This record gives sequence, structure tokens and C-alpha cells, in this order.
Amino acid sequence: MSAILKNKSVRNNGYQLAFVESILLMIVVFVTTARTNLEAQGLTSGFDFLHQSTGWRISFSLIDYSTSSPYWKALLVGALNSLFLGAIALPVATVLGIAVGVMRTSGYGMAELIGTSFVEIFRNIPLILQLLFWYTLLLTLPSPREAAQLFGGVVFTGRGIYVPGLNVTGGSVFVSALIVLFVFGAALFLRAKRWSQIDGPQAVRERRMLTAVAVVAAVAALWLGRIPETSLVSIPVQKGLNYQQGIRISPELMAGVIAISIYGAGYIAEIVRAGFNAVPIGQSEAGHALGLTGWQIFIRVRLPLAIRIVMPTLINQFVWLFKATTIGIAISFTDLFMVVSTAINQSGQTLELIGILMGGFSIINYSIAWVLNRVNDAIKLKGTQLRI
Repeated sequence: MSAILKNKSVRNNGYQLAFVESILLMIVVFVTTARTNLEAQGLTSGFDFLHQSTGWRISFSLIDYSTSSPYWKALLVGALNSLFLGAIALPVATVLGIAVGVMRTSGYGMAELIGTSFVEIFRNIPLILQLLFWYTLLLTLPSPREAAQLFGGVVFTGRGIYVPGLNVTGGSVFVSALIVLFVFGAALFLRAKRWSQIDGPQAVRERRMLTAVAVVAAVAALWLGRIPETSLVSIPVQKGLNYQQGIRISPELMAGVIAISIYGAGYIAEIVRAGFNAVPIGQSEAGHALGLTGWQIFIRVRLPLAIRIVMPTLINQFVWLFKATTIGIAISFTDLFMVVSTAINQSGQTLELIGILMGGFSIINYSIAWVLNRVNDAIKLKGTQLRI
């Protein structure tokens, strides 16, 4: 019997070795074929092309970029644009999804009807159709010459949405710094109330920090007195055929934020609703027995328990939503996916650029999952080991 088992083990090891050898052979053949095809087309493998100038322009960039910029900078612009879109769309989708999920479990007929209608409509329409709808709607807005300036200086135009922004040039820098220092000092002042009860190294450090803030604020105020114009907020102003100053939100970015936020909110709402339904009814009854109001029970009992329950599922949803930012290529939003696609057409370095694209999204998504898993570890219920 032992001889039979031994022969069977040797046979299995032989099969495994043959399988590994076949995989290695396929990799060698693939690399050799790819190198031969590249040489036949006059292309060289490697990443030296990253230092060559691109020769094309990018419509939306968070950093300085021109047609003479190298490929690595264009890829950096695309990565930053993807992160910027995700940093806006994911929090908006989360807040909206939680609100809709609360409406669906509120027990009020009208609120439940609105929440159910939202989920059933936006969750069942493909994301690309929603993106094209919002993008077309934004393009049909009035031209800058015909657009009216709304309250607060906000202007909706077909060329983009103009909103007031912080003026970080000139003397306004000192105003901004003074405001930040004031807020920081106010926070320290509130903590200083404890000094009458606490005396020790912590109180000494807080006193020194408050003193330093007061000195820096005084110096900033002296500099402020020497500056004639210190406008903190930049308001959009119409000049010619367009608006100047303020912050311009491009239609591509706005359409991506709206589409991803609403589409993701439909799924997050269902996740949140499942979390609320999973909270035992006895928890709410215990809150009533302790004399808590309905709002206090929701804030202190139901919502924290529901978030703990659904956190692993939310992590998976956040990772999926960030991958959905690649849909922006349909409306020419210059995210990482579109920059890589354009670079492939221009340089022909397909394998290298596809590798950069895969590596970039892997790093970003693993980072999102790692951070949120740390949050899940900190707030999870005892005995739960769910991870994404």
C-alpha cells in the first residue's frame, strides 16, 4: 500500500513539474515573439521613451504640462487626474448612498418611495449611458456671454462651471495663513480650558504651542498691514467671450463626478440598507429603555453598528468605483487610461505602457483596500475577521 502511495506521489510531482515547465516555455516563447515583432517594426523595448516629448496637449491638468513635456509627465498628469476624480466621486457617492439607504429604512412612505426610485433607476442604467447623458446635458448649458451669475459667483456655462476659489497669490497668502493660524489658535484655546484641571508636561507643551501661534499670527498681521490688496476669494468675472479668475470645472470632470457618484450611490444605498436591517432590533429597544431619542438611537446605536457590519462590502465597492473612473475616456477626460491609450498610439510601446497602467491601478486599488482594511480592523465588531 505504501509503495502504491509513493508511486502516486512521484507521478503527481512529475505532472506538477511538467506543468511548471510548460508555463515557463510559454513565457519564453511569448517574450521572444514579442521582441521579434518589435524589431521587425523598428521599435525597441524598454522605458527610454518616457523621456521623449509627447507632442500632444492635455485639456485638464493639475500640474504644469505642455506639448514638449515627456511621456512620464503625461502619465503623471493622467494618474493625478484619475486620483482627483476618484477623490471627489467616492466621498460624494458615499454620502449620497448613506442618505438614500437611510431613506429606504426610515419607515416613512414618501422617503422610502424616493429612495427606492433612486436605486431602481440609477442602478439599472449602464454607467456609460449615464455619463453620456450628463455630459450632453452640461454641454447644452448657455454660452459664457449668455450665462447668468448665480448667488456666490457660481456660473453654469457650456464651457464649464465657474466657482469662486481661494486666491493664493500676492497678499492673500498672508490672509489665508492668518485665518489658518486663527483657527488653529482657537482650537488650542478650547483645549486650554483643561489647564485649570491638568498641570504637567502636556499642559506646558500646549501653553508653548499657543504662545508660538500668537507670535506667528502677530507677525502675519504686521505683514498684512503693508499689503494694499488682500483679496482672499477669487470671484469669476466675465471678460470678453469667457470668464476669468475663479475655478473652472470642465464638463468632462463634472460629468464623470456626477455619473460615478450617482451610479455608485445606488449600490452603496443597498449595502447600507442591508447593514441597517442586520442590526438587531433589541439594540434599538435597549436605547428606548435608556431614554434615548430616536435621533440619538440612530446616531449612537444603529448607524455605528450598520457601518461596522457593511464595512468589508463597502471596501470592495470603493475599489470597484475607482476602477470605474476609466469610463472617462468615452468623453475625452484625460485620466490615466486615456493617457496610456494615446501614448500607445503615439509611441508604439504597447507592452511597457500596458504594464504601467496595470501597475498603477494595482498600486492605487491596493492602497485603498489597505487603508480601509485598517479602518475596518479598528472599528470591526469582536469576532469578525472579514477582509477584502
